[in-house]
Amino acid sequence: MKKTVLAVVLLSLLSFLFAINATAGPAMDRILGKGELVVGTSGAQPPMTAINKKGDIIGLDADVAKAMAAALGVKLKFKMLPFAKLLPALDAGDVDVIISGMSMTLERTRKVAFVGPYLVSGKGILTVSDRFAALQQAKGLNDAGVSIAALKGSTSQKFTTALMPKAKLIATGSYDQALDLLFKSKVDVVVADFPFCALTAYRHRDKGLLAGKSPLTFEPMAIAMPEDTLLVNWTQNFMLMLQGSGRLKEMHAKWLNGGAWVDQLP
Repeated sequence: MKKTVLAVVLLSLLSFLFAINATAGPAMDRILGKGELVVGTSGAQPPMTAINKKGDIIGLDADVAKAMAAALGVKLKFKMLPFAKLLPALDAGDVDVIISGMSMTLERTRKVAFVGPYLVSGKGILTVSDRFAALQQAKGLNDAGVSIAALKGSTSQKFTTALMPKAKLIATGSYDQALDLLFKSKVDVVVADFPFCALTAYRHRDKGLLAGKSPLTFEPMAIAMPEDTLLVNWTQNFMLMLQGSGRLKEMHAKWLNGGAWVDQLP
């Protein structure tokens, strides 16, 4: 009798495992097959993703990626690319997922799947002018005499184009380029994600850098991935457990409230 029950349980388990395998899509198959999760990131959006003095990728995104790979039971590999090249890399299969402070927009969700958010943020500004730092609405920048820098291919660029069409927009390949333009007085404002603005203003306060005091938009940041049903479902459950366990809250506290890690940045 016991052997019969055991046999039924084993058959049920095997049927379950075969069912999982049958519904696995190419992305999950690729990740599990090679035993490696390739995460696309810009490595240049602190506190989300950044390179420290040792050359390691750190930040909130990095911690989420490490937790995801550990839960999958695979190794983690970061592939650093300019932000504008991340979605094409995902489409080409060069990366398995994107974790790089990427906003979950309606336009992007028509092309790739998103799971999250793991952080809700918004757009902020960086400037050396008290006049611009005091602005609470984007329309205050919509002037032909205002020059704005924003990351190419980002929601910051689209936000600027849509709400500040009169302003002169310069799309840059990195935040470092945008900041260089600001410090050289070639632009008046840099538009970027609010956490980045707050951190960068703190780091460069000796140069008179100021951040806007409140987000100008509502933007949920999420993990981008191919439309693989099993991978999407697994990641949804992973995010629920990350939030429910309190680990995501701990990550937020570690990376979004400053701390010793700031001194690791070059």
